[in-house]
Amino acid sequence: GGDTAAEEALYLANMCNKVYMIIRRNIMRASIIMQQRIKKNPKITILWERETQEILGEKKVESVLLYNKQKQTTEKIIIQGLFVAIGHQPNTDIFKPYLDHNPAGYLLTEPNTTHTNVKGVFAAGDVQDARYRQAVTAAGTGCMAALDAEHFLSTLQS
Repeated sequence: GGDTAAEEALYLANMCNKVYMIIRRNIMRASIIMQQRIKKNPKITILWERETQEILGEKKVESVLLYNKQKQTTEKIIIQGLFVAIGHQPNTDIFKPYLDHNPAGYLLTEPNTTHTNVKGVFAAGDVQDARYRQAVTAAGTGCMAALDAEHFLSTLQS
């Protein structure tokens, strides 16, 4: 029910006939504007207070078994795919003793670069990009990091 799930549901609604948002609680934590967008989209149905119990299908996803926490029952919905969007936490714990990071765990870089607080260490993609977190951004900052590293290495040789 957070912003990540809302963003992904809206994105999927552009490609799918029907999107079910399975929300474990009776409220959404997404921003008000994201909640409004979700609720206005006729392709999105919110299933409140549900938990996924089992994904069903032989060779592909065919349905999902949900537990309705309010009614204490299970229900089966027919689907053709399942996308899990339960938030994002960067996998940076190993670097926390060495590299500066924000409270959410994203590595901090100097503005408009991939330079971290440790000389010769660069951060790119999902570990430092809390806003976009997309493959194209990771590729772009990866290229930036490669150029920054190349420049760093060339200064060592001179």
